Amino acid sequence: VVAVEPRASAVLSGGRPGLHGIQGLGAGFVPGVLDTELYDDVITVTDLAADRMMRRLAREEGLFVGPSAGANVHAAREVARRLKPGQRVVTILCDTGERYLG
Repeated sequence: VVAVEPRASAVLSGGRPGLHGIQGLGAGFVPGVLDTELYDDVITVTDLAADRMMRRLAREEGLFVGPSAGANVHAAREVARRLKPGQRVVTILCDTGERYLG
C-alpha cells in the first residue's frame, strides 16, 4: 500500500505543511487516527504532474477526474515501473472533474 501526498505539503513524509493545488489530498497535518503501519511507502506528487495526468486521463481515456485522481494515477505509474513481471498495481479515482470547471 502506497500513500500519495502533494510534494508541497509532504507531512506524511516528515515535511512541513504548505500550499498546493491538489484538492482532496494533503490537508497539512497527520490525522491522529492514521495508522502509518497500513502503508509501506509515500509518494509525493507535484501540482504540475497531477494536473498533467488529470488532463491526460480526460484526453486519452475519456475519464473526467480531478487533481487528486491525477495524482493517484501519476503515483500508480511510478509504482508500476518498480513492479516485477506478474505483479499488479491498483489505484482509486475518487473525484470528478466537474467541480473544477469554471
